[in-house]
Amino acid sequence: MANENQPITSPSDAPILSFEGKRYDINSLPDDIKQLVIGMQTANAQIKMHEDTLKLLSISRQTMARQLSERLRTIDPLPESQ
Repeated sequence: MANENQPITSPSDAPILSFEGKRYDINSLPDDIKQLVIGMQTANAQIKMHEDTLKLLSISRQTMARQLSERLRTIDPLPESQ
């Protein structure tokens, strides 16, 4: 899924920033703006890494729930309270 607020590289290999519907030549931007772009790239990478971790944990939890259900089939539960 593409994010319009991410730097892209054009066919001529000049780094281009696409942000809020506008395009900018990264090489011509002031250093403080370049640092902001790098910060956003880092934040995006961290978010992606944590999203992947959450997906893995969710799959693991589902697997453990299936295993628990399977193992409990042979054990009699306590009677329902009334």
